[in-house]
Amino acid sequence: MRIAIASGKGGTGKTLISTNLFYVLKETGNDVTLADCDAEEPNSAAFFNCIKLSAKEVVQKTPVIDQNLCTYCGKCEEYCSYNAIFLVKERKLIKVMEDLCHGCGACSYACTYGAITEKENSLGEVIRFNHPSDLDTGRDSLIVEGRMRIGAYTPVPIIKAAVREAGTGVRESGTGNKGVINEAFVILDSPPGTSCPFIHTVSSADFVLLVTEPTPFGVSDLKISVSILRKLNKPFAVIVNRAGLGSRDVYDYLSKENIRLAMEIPFDREIAGIYSEGGIVAAKKDDLRKKFEKLAYSITEQKFNN
Repeated sequence: MRIAIASGKGGTGKTLISTNLFYVLKETGNDVTLADCDAEEPNSAAFFNCIKLSAKEVVQKTPVIDQNLCTYCGKCEEYCSYNAIFLVKERKLIKVMEDLCHGCGACSYACTYGAITEKENSLGEVIRFNHPSDLDTGRDSLIVEGRMRIGAYTPVPIIKAAVREAGTGVRESGTGNKGVINEAFVILDSPPGTSCPFIHTVSSADFVLLVTEPTPFGVSDLKISVSILRKLNKPFAVIVNRAGLGSRDVYDYLSKENIRLAMEIPFDREIAGIYSEGGIVAAKKDDLRKKFEKLAYSITEQKFNN
């Protein structure tokens, strides 16, 4: 089961939820992989004593135009939907603007003169970490991190590669030795916002947890996220982080829209302190651990009910 932890804005606590849910599922003997899809600022692995296993480069094919063969007919420019080809016919000037290129190959298809070849550009990498488990789960838990190269135009190809890589590390069903949930899990720590990176992460999920906070910005961005998930027909529930801060507006919205409240995490100095030091809150606060265990159960029930 793929669970995306998402939010319409940054700083709401997506990584807090992702890392603690991963920890609780791992500790109860479930087959679980955590994929950090926030490729611009990945940090999930920093919360665990991880061992780097491997790294795979993510590349994109970018066109190269041979001006000795180019007739400057303009077909490649016409076929490019991303305005990545700059052409001035009168001056016989043509250039590929690599920062705009999406590697779709349309220009190569359009050129009938053999003037366009392709080269590989690095966009980033996908790193696999091992999280040694102290439970006899049959294999070690994995953390997969997508990390975008500085200057790359979009994290989307990195996110897709990270999601695929996370899927290869999970069996069809779990082998939880404590029998908590007989299910294999992939947790997707989504990038913030509601643009393409968010959509490409949640579109692969079976269930989405939207993390928000009881502030005007939190409610506003939550509404946008909910609208997108409903259009994608994705089952979801909401977690309110820093509960007790701000107003009751978020709860009024959830009630009005008949949206399920999955969990609340209180606005608490101790929780903030543990998290800021790179700690796992569920490992140090028994009440939070129980909340995350209950959350895992409710997600599985929600999956079967939809």
